[in-house]
Amino acid sequence: MERRGVVHIGLPELSEEQLVEIGELAQKVIIKHVFDSLNRSDVKDIEVTTRINRDETLDLEIEVYLEVPVFVRVDVDSLVHEALEKAYEAVEKKLKTLATKD
Repeated sequence: MERRGVVHIGLPELSEEQLVEIGELAQKVIIKHVFDSLNRSDVKDIEVTTRINRDETLDLEIEVYLEVPVFVRVDVDSLVHEALEKAYEAVEKKLKTLATKD
């Protein structure tokens, strides 16, 4: 069973260091959520990719790929969705703290 999930988050103007920090935060939150829900042996493959897109707006794109063996009884779609939601909340909270520092 495998699932891909993507979420786009609009970002304010941030420094390169802040952008990296936001991407790493999102990755850590997603991986923590997955491994809080599953044993390491239950995860066949996990990839969390964050990309910064600089078009008219600055966007953080988070892509999650999670594959578990067929015998693992878990709703992979829901787990990935929950992980993305938690990452979104963490990034939003971090952006608010960055905004108050300026």
